[in-house]
Amino acid sequence: MHLLSDFSFWWLIPIGIVSFGLTIFYYRKVAWMTELTAWKRNLVKGLRFASLFLIGVLLLGIVFEATHFRDEKPVFITLVDNSSSMKNFKDSAKIEQTLKNYQKELTEKYGDQFELVNWTIGSSRGTKKANFRENSTNLELGFEEINNQFYNRNVGGVALISDGNYNVGSNPNYAAEKLNLTPVFCLAVGDTTPKRDQFIKNVTANDLAYLNNDFPVEVDLESYKTASKTVDVRIVQNGKTVASQRVSYGKQKRDFKQVNFTLKAEKVGVQSYTAIVSTINGEYSLKNNQRNFYIEVIDSRSKILILSAAPHPDMSAFKDVLERNENYEVKSMLLKDWDQSFSKIDLVIWHEPGLQFEASMHQRLREAGIPVLYVLGPQTDANEIGKLGIGVKSNASSQTEELEPTFNAGFNSFELSDACKSSIEFFPPLTTRFGGMKADQTAEVLLYQRVGQIKKNDPLVFFTQGSKVKNGVIYGEGIWRWRLNDYIRHQNHDVFNELIGKIANYLMVKNQGMGLRVQLPKRITSEEELVVTASFYNASMEPITQPKIDFILTSEKGKQYRSQFAVAGSVYKLNQGKLSPGKYSWKASTTYNGKKYMKSGVFIVEEIQLEKLESFANHGTLKQLSKQSNGAFYSFANYRKLLQDLAKRKDIAIVSYEDHTFDDLMDYLLIFSLLFLMLAGEWFLRRYYGSY
Repeated sequence: MHLLSDFSFWWLIPIGIVSFGLTIFYYRKVAWMTELTAWKRNLVKGLRFASLFLIGVLLLGIVFEATHFRDEKPVFITLVDNSSSMKNFKDSAKIEQTLKNYQKELTEKYGDQFELVNWTIGSSRGTKKANFRENSTNLELGFEEINNQFYNRNVGGVALISDGNYNVGSNPNYAAEKLNLTPVFCLAVGDTTPKRDQFIKNVTANDLAYLNNDFPVEVDLESYKTASKTVDVRIVQNGKTVASQRVSYGKQKRDFKQVNFTLKAEKVGVQSYTAIVSTINGEYSLKNNQRNFYIEVIDSRSKILILSAAPHPDMSAFKDVLERNENYEVKSMLLKDWDQSFSKIDLVIWHEPGLQFEASMHQRLREAGIPVLYVLGPQTDANEIGKLGIGVKSNASSQTEELEPTFNAGFNSFELSDACKSSIEFFPPLTTRFGGMKADQTAEVLLYQRVGQIKKNDPLVFFTQGSKVKNGVIYGEGIWRWRLNDYIRHQNHDVFNELIGKIANYLMVKNQGMGLRVQLPKRITSEEELVVTASFYNASMEPITQPKIDFILTSEKGKQYRSQFAVAGSVYKLNQGKLSPGKYSWKASTTYNGKKYMKSGVFIVEEIQLEKLESFANHGTLKQLSKQSNGAFYSFANYRKLLQDLAKRKDIAIVSYEDHTFDDLMDYLLIFSLLFLMLAGEWFLRRYYGSY
């Protein structure tokens, strides 16, 4: 034990002198002290001196440094690869019994010497009993967890029981390097000799395809010891072969092949396909000869109709931009050629509606709830603008004027890139009728009018809210010149495409009103939990949680799972856990104020087949891991050799730690108790011997 202080201990001498002087000064003229015997006088003075001296000592800030020693047993951690590939070998039948024997003998021999920890690792780290069923292997994760949970602990050693194969994460050697001075003992499972085998390593295809369109599929094959063999690769749907190709392997020991197919999307919905490669005599495993994949076929491309009474280059400019988006189906027509059918139209771009305007047709267009982008040029006068009923007032004359655009910095309904915003200032003017134009106060203005350097308060491009949908207005014709200007300045049409694309997309986004909304992923893996979120809005668009929402999940085989959402704050949540691979349909429903609300859909649970691809062990990784950490490599069947060698290791030993604690003298209750007793004792004696 040591005493430490911020001040020199030489200060104890002046503190003692001052304490002695104050004691003598206080009792020099006390009459009743002369009546006491010498030892009583010295006792009273001694208590006063001791209490003053102790107060002075406390003011020095003295600290006690105490040293303690503790022993820590070495931690010995066993990591068991819990992936299904551990069952792919001849010795797999004995692995579970061998593991039990290993853990039992390790506990019997070293249970008193070591702190034993057992973990399983696969796609995640766990402490559960090994069942060798996990569908992926992340060996790196085990060493990362050791480094996090046993940092600055006496980790004597790590035993890794694995086949050495990993398909998630990085090479475990990098993570093991963080465990300084910790040997890794690898107990290897499996056979490293490649067997005759072929497997579908990967299938690449778009998640989405449009009805009656072709879509590509790439099938990657990998094979061992299949020199000069020929196989058939087929794509099967509903038991029927929809495409096939013959593949010949080369003469090399290991070969890779990529087979390309082009399939046609013939049916709407989530379509299930299976890629199958025919078998070869003597093949080690047939489980990896096929692989399922899913394509969602939709017929919901947004349909855009561009209308005009007469041909105009603006129509071509709009069409060229919108056709580039594969989610849009664009038609450009003259009014005289249009059959006035509104079926499945999501947006109408009406160029110069003042020409051949029909009020009845426009009324039906509004009643159908179809958003319209109006291009109001010099052929549309103020009277016809008023008939549109879009909250725009104009006092335009018969003369024309040219108006340049300027971006409204306060517009926030959607985002434009900085390049687009700056380029707008260089766009050439649009031509329209001369005169003032005012939009409704609720209009969202994207571009204002500008004449030279003078910015006007009148909008040039803006949006208004109708009874059912939003409408857009471009006040002027000549939008084609913006596209040409963009190409002259940038040698591409990216800025113009972005501007028109964002305008069209914004108009087609439907306003979601009162009712039920459900969010869940369209694709998950069999290792992920399905978490569904729902919300319900009342007529004031406020989220409420009073209605009970039921959820029905149906598998491909028709098995139903019924459950109910739980309230989580202002929303609903439901955890369905992990699901088997396949296609599932779902339906959520509730009743509110006597009205029923329902949402439905489908999603895919994809199988993780990584472990099925492993036909031989990778002991090279385990040997490198053992060597770099000063450990050792053993076959798992020879685990008793490891148990014998552990007793000889000098680096796996009890570690003694020296701990230092620092306690301020003022923190000790005993010191304050002593000070109190001395002051109280002096006071009592003064009272007892005749003082006040």
